[in-house]
Amino acid sequence: MYAPQLIDHFEHPRNSGTMESPDISVQAENPACGDVMKLMLRVRDGLVVEAKYQVRGCVASIGCGSALTDAITGKSTDAVRALKREDLVSAVGGLPNESMHASYLAMDCLKLALKQLKK
Repeated sequence: MYAPQLIDHFEHPRNSGTMESPDISVQAENPACGDVMKLMLRVRDGLVVEAKYQVRGCVASIGCGSALTDAITGKSTDAVRALKREDLVSAVGGLPNESMHASYLAMDCLKLALKQLKK
Protein backbone atom coordinates (compact mmCIF):
# COMPACT_ATOMS: atom_id res chain seq x y z
CA MET A 1 0.00 0.00 0.00
CA TYR A 2 2.78 2.46 0.91
CA ALA A 3 6.03 3.06 -0.96
CA PRO A 4 9.27 1.84 0.62
CA GLN A 5 10.45 5.47 1.03
CA LEU A 6 7.39 6.33 3.13
CA ILE A 7 7.74 3.19 5.23
CA ASP A 8 11.39 4.08 5.85
CA HIS A 9 10.44 7.58 7.03
CA PHE A 10 7.75 6.06 9.26
CA GLU A 11 9.95 3.38 10.78
CA HIS A 12 13.03 5.62 11.05
CA PRO A 13 11.65 9.15 11.41
CA ARG A 14 14.17 11.92 10.89
CA ASN A 15 14.08 15.01 13.10
CA SER A 16 11.19 13.80 15.24
CA GLY A 17 10.75 15.32 18.68
CA THR A 18 10.81 18.68 20.37
CA MET A 19 13.12 21.63 20.00
CA GLU A 20 14.08 23.86 22.88
CA SER A 21 13.54 27.54 22.09
CA PRO A 22 12.76 27.28 18.36
CA ASP A 23 12.74 30.47 16.30
CA ILE A 24 9.46 29.33 14.74
CA SER A 25 6.85 26.91 16.06
CA VAL A 26 3.58 26.24 14.26
CA GLN A 27 0.85 23.65 14.38
CA ALA A 28 -1.75 22.55 11.85
CA GLU A 29 -4.61 20.10 12.00
CA ASN A 30 -6.52 18.24 9.34
CA PRO A 31 -10.12 18.58 10.51
CA ALA A 32 -11.30 15.73 8.26
CA CYS A 33 -9.07 13.04 9.79
CA GLY A 34 -7.90 14.66 13.04
CA ASP A 35 -4.16 14.40 12.30
CA VAL A 36 -2.11 17.13 13.98
CA MET A 37 1.42 18.24 13.06
CA LYS A 38 3.73 20.62 14.89
CA LEU A 39 6.76 22.02 13.04
CA MET A 40 9.66 23.78 14.81
CA LEU A 41 12.47 25.59 13.01
CA ARG A 42 15.75 27.22 13.90
CA VAL A 43 16.82 29.73 11.26
CA ARG A 44 20.20 31.49 11.05
CA ASP A 45 21.26 33.96 8.36
CA GLY A 46 18.56 32.85 5.94
CA LEU A 47 19.27 29.14 6.42
CA VAL A 48 17.12 26.50 8.13
CA VAL A 49 19.76 25.02 10.40
CA GLU A 50 17.42 22.71 12.31
CA ALA A 51 13.89 21.41 11.82
CA LYS A 52 11.89 19.18 14.16
CA TYR A 53 8.36 17.89 14.00
CA GLN A 54 5.80 16.04 16.05
CA VAL A 55 2.77 14.27 14.62
CA ARG A 56 -0.30 12.70 16.06
CA GLY A 57 -1.65 10.87 13.07
CA CYS A 58 -1.37 8.14 10.51
CA VAL A 59 1.62 6.46 8.89
CA ALA A 60 1.52 8.88 5.95
CA SER A 61 1.46 11.98 8.18
CA ILE A 62 4.41 10.75 10.21
CA GLY A 63 6.32 9.92 7.03
CA CYS A 64 5.52 13.27 5.42
CA GLY A 65 6.68 15.15 8.51
CA SER A 66 9.97 13.27 8.44
CA ALA A 67 10.45 13.85 4.71
CA LEU A 68 9.57 17.54 5.06
CA THR A 69 12.15 18.18 7.77
CA ASP A 70 14.71 16.22 5.75
CA ALA A 71 13.98 18.34 2.68
CA ILE A 72 14.29 21.73 4.40
CA THR A 73 17.15 21.24 6.87
CA GLY A 74 20.29 22.96 5.62
CA LYS A 75 18.42 24.81 2.88
CA SER A 76 18.07 28.54 2.35
CA THR A 77 14.71 30.05 3.14
CA ASP A 78 14.36 30.84 -0.58
CA ALA A 79 14.84 27.15 -1.44
CA VAL A 80 12.35 26.20 1.28
CA ARG A 81 9.78 28.63 -0.17
CA ALA A 82 10.23 26.95 -3.56
CA LEU A 83 9.39 23.48 -2.18
CA LYS A 84 6.17 22.16 -3.70
CA ARG A 85 3.75 19.62 -2.31
CA GLU A 86 4.52 17.42 -5.30
CA ASP A 87 8.20 17.42 -4.26
CA LEU A 88 7.21 16.11 -0.84
CA VAL A 89 4.96 13.43 -2.32
CA SER A 90 7.81 12.38 -4.60
CA ALA A 91 10.22 12.22 -1.64
CA VAL A 92 8.01 9.61 0.04
CA GLY A 93 7.62 7.61 -3.15
CA GLY A 94 4.05 8.72 -3.80
CA LEU A 95 0.90 8.48 -1.72
CA PRO A 96 -2.37 6.65 -2.28
CA ASN A 97 -5.31 9.03 -2.77
CA GLU A 98 -6.73 8.26 0.68
CA SER A 99 -3.43 9.35 2.29
CA MET A 100 -2.80 12.48 0.21
CA HIS A 101 -4.11 14.57 3.13
CA ALA A 102 -0.78 13.96 4.88
CA SER A 103 1.14 15.94 2.27
CA TYR A 104 -1.30 18.85 2.60
CA LEU A 105 -0.92 18.80 6.39
CA ALA A 106 2.88 18.96 6.17
CA MET A 107 2.79 21.75 3.60
CA ASP A 108 0.20 23.68 5.64
CA CYS A 109 2.67 23.62 8.54
CA LEU A 110 5.45 24.81 6.28
CA LYS A 111 3.31 27.67 4.94
CA LEU A 112 2.47 28.77 8.50
CA ALA A 113 6.17 28.67 9.41
CA LEU A 114 7.13 30.73 6.37
CA LYS A 115 4.50 33.33 7.28
CA GLN A 116 6.06 33.62 10.75
CA LEU A 117 9.48 33.90 9.17
CA LYS A 118 8.38 37.02 7.26
CA LYS A 119 7.45 38.78 10.50
